[in-house]
Amino acid sequence: MENRKGKFITFEGPEGSGKSTQIRLLAEYLSSKDYKIELLREPGGTEIGEKVRAILLDVKFDRMSSFCELYLYLAARAQLIEEKIIPFLNEGKVVFCDRFIDATIAYQVCGSGVAPDFVDGFQKFVAAGLTPRLTILLDIDVETGLKRAASSHPQDRLEKKDVIYHQRVREGYLELAKKNPKRIKVVSSLASIEDVQKKIRGLIADVFK
Repeated sequence: MENRKGKFITFEGPEGSGKSTQIRLLAEYLSSKDYKIELLREPGGTEIGEKVRAILLDVKFDRMSSFCELYLYLAARAQLIEEKIIPFLNEGKVVFCDRFIDATIAYQVCGSGVAPDFVDGFQKFVAAGLTPRLTILLDIDVETGLKRAASSHPQDRLEKKDVIYHQRVREGYLELAKKNPKRIKVVSSLASIEDVQKKIRGLIADVFK
């Protein structure tokens, strides 16, 4: 997968970490330098994926089992990879994805308690060897992140889960960063939007040399 012409960069983080804003600003910056940018999100990014997203985030489905949740995320990812990510990379484009494989480990394994070995087997099959060139992990404490999210939109099914769940998610992300320091770079979201963006641009500089 490393031999594909494009660049695949993912963005991760707990709720309220500001991923959407930072991805948009970075895309605008790189587009101004004539890079061909494609913005995607998980779950979503395709017609099928967006319908799956609506189910996953719907507060009506508060009794959704952890395995049902996992399968839905993996189904949306499989469609996104085949329909969008791989074709875009083959065209030489820069692909930004709001969440990817790391989110499954943080949310479904660390947050919901699904066995990591079980998830790992499915991940390898679904992702077919696709690994991000770089992952930006926007980190924020749980209380602040949830307050930010609640102030910008109605809470979805995941955001309504208890603080302990979200703490496990954050800890899962930080542990992933420790295990993958070359790929996953942690950026605090507590700074100003401008300062966070400046930090991100510095981290991606090597990718675009």
